[in-house]
Amino acid sequence: MPAHLLLISNIELKGTGDSIESIEIDYDNHRHSIPRRGKSLFQENFDQPLVARGNTISLLIIHRRRWHIGPKQAPEVIEISVREVLTKLPAQKFQTECHRLAITLGLSPNSVPDITGSSRDALRPTTEELLDECPRFRLLVIGQVMTSAVATQIISNDDIFVQPGVGKSALINRVFGIEQAFAQDSQPGKADIEKELIPQQNDRFVLHESKGFEVVDGVDRNGVKLFIEDRKKREHVKDKLHAVWLCFQIPIPGHGDRLLGDGAETFLKEDTSVLQDIPTIVVFTKYDRLLTFMRMQNEADPDAAAEQYLQEYCIRPIQNFDKDPKLSYVGLSSKPGCDQSLDHLIDITYEKVTETFEARLGAPSPVSVAALMAQRILPHLKIEGSIAVGKQSKHFCTARTINQNIHTPLEGFWRTLASSPSFPGHTIRECLRVIHTDIVSIWNFHDQSGHLGSESFQEVMVSMVGTIDESPRPSCSDSYDTITQDTAPLEPPTIVPFATGLASARWADDIYYYQMNNLHQSFMAYIVDLIHILEILFTLTANDNQWNLTRRAIQIAFNAYHYSKMRRYAHAQIRAFDSKVPGGDPVLDTVVSLVRTSRIDHVDIVGAVRSIILSEVGRYED
Repeated sequence: MPAHLLLISNIELKGTGDSIESIEIDYDNHRHSIPRRGKSLFQENFDQPLVARGNTISLLIIHRRRWHIGPKQAPEVIEISVREVLTKLPAQKFQTECHRLAITLGLSPNSVPDITGSSRDALRPTTEELLDECPRFRLLVIGQVMTSAVATQIISNDDIFVQPGVGKSALINRVFGIEQAFAQDSQPGKADIEKELIPQQNDRFVLHESKGFEVVDGVDRNGVKLFIEDRKKREHVKDKLHAVWLCFQIPIPGHGDRLLGDGAETFLKEDTSVLQDIPTIVVFTKYDRLLTFMRMQNEADPDAAAEQYLQEYCIRPIQNFDKDPKLSYVGLSSKPGCDQSLDHLIDITYEKVTETFEARLGAPSPVSVAALMAQRILPHLKIEGSIAVGKQSKHFCTARTINQNIHTPLEGFWRTLASSPSFPGHTIRECLRVIHTDIVSIWNFHDQSGHLGSESFQEVMVSMVGTIDESPRPSCSDSYDTITQDTAPLEPPTIVPFATGLASARWADDIYYYQMNNLHQSFMAYIVDLIHILEILFTLTANDNQWNLTRRAIQIAFNAYHYSKMRRYAHAQIRAFDSKVPGGDPVLDTVVSLVRTSRIDHVDIVGAVRSIILSEVGRYED
């Protein structure tokens, strides 16, 4: 397919005398008659430019018959090379003369000359640029080793080693969706804080484990301090520490537990200034044990009693040692069923990381993007990350402007869908592939087989977008609530290769240009559909995302969305969308509204398809 695009905004043909009866322009197997405007003038201005992608355009000229007798003459054909016309850019006019016919073509500035080589390769996902700066979220976990630590377990090269005792291993497993963080050694002082622990099941974060604080003479405490100071001096943001979790196990009354060992007390009194400018959260682990204790004490309100105990016997003592008002405190259990406290830890970590690094690096910062990629608990952060990257204004793409070839900053792929030629010379499919890659990267599934990035999955996504014309226009009384209130629980979808009845994906093979009829609606639908499908998939695999993602799980999520009223409503809203609404960026605003306004009840969806998942979706591919 040619990599050029000729947009003709007007045409003027001047002949001699009145010998010409009619003129047609032939382009890409289309013919269009040019109206006569005078004795020897044929001229037309096009509301929508004529789009020529082939190598030539032709003028078919019918001459009058003398005395109106004799057979009708074959048309005279004048062929014009599209490439020759495009050489006149950036001028907006092409003029030539042939067979005593003066030809003038008005050229749209959005015409695209032949783009080959590096300029076509410049269409690069924004996430790739962000990950070049910061490929992983770097977390330091500092924690006290309890004397009741469990015995060392069998380990392998792919395991993460986390000191046992305060529940850090289970915490890391749950937050980052890995199978098991094994204990490296039950003795304090054995963990190597310099070692970068990168799990095979989630390579978007790197863990540093602190040594225990119990070794005499403050050796380990000083080692932690020196490590933090060294990381603060690193030149590249990817090598700096991005957050610190300072973990302590909640002491249970009457059990002989201490909140702080001597080394921890000394660190809090003397050394926490080293944590300045690093997002730090104090994590009180095994909160479920405290709740159990309060229930056994027959407290009238065990939850309130536990909160009061946490404040009085955990938070306040640390505040007495350390006066830093920026420290945040979270009490949590990493056991299943206690997700609310984990949600709070992730939210507050992301909030502090964003506040710290966007002030230095701009929004979105590569650090905050890596952080939301790494976590595997909160789908709403994945949605917000998809939006932030979609709005990203740091991307550069080679585009021909009216004056010259230059690198032009794009205001984010989403932001320019209806207003500028963001993807010159590329097919629509190539443009969608970039958007697809960015969104899938944010969700960070354990997808070793690459199903979500495969051409087959992108093909069915393109085909789903083709169903947008089947969606009825919404009435003024419709709302997202009324459309989706009866969709949960969803009926378990039939497992088929992918939903049947999808539209043709041929429309995506055209070369992109922004004035194509309703093209922005197709892009909007693709973004909204993909994010909602990934949201469903994320929810369905939430407790199993340490295992490799299977094609069947993707099919279930895809079919659940395809057959839902949610999809039909979203498509109807997009189909009825008016991009000419004044003020702001209506395309971007509508996309953001539709991806944020999800009424999927995660519990109901999991309940509706659990039987299918358990019986049909294996942990490994067949």
